[in-house]
Amino acid sequence: MAKVEIYTRPMCGFCYQAKKLLDKKGVSYSEYNIWAESGRKEEMLGRSKGGHTVPQIFIDDEHVGGCTDLMALEQQGDLDGMLKGQAA
Repeated sequence: MAKVEIYTRPMCGFCYQAKKLLDKKGVSYSEYNIWAESGRKEEMLGRSKGGHTVPQIFIDDEHVGGCTDLMALEQQGDLDGMLKGQAA
């Protein structure tokens, strides 16, 4: 299974939807709260090349984007392969 990381903040509907999809698929992920964890926002900005909205999602260290991007991968049928460690 791929390593999944998601940068979030409290009360974020897009974060909730992205985590809901990952949970539905039974995927374990590391969640980083950019409001509560010092330095996480700067880390997120650097890793995502300036992506300042949440969530910012990474699968096997590859920047996927945000919730809309994750949902698009699901609709295209590419997400399951990425989560299994296979390139999209």
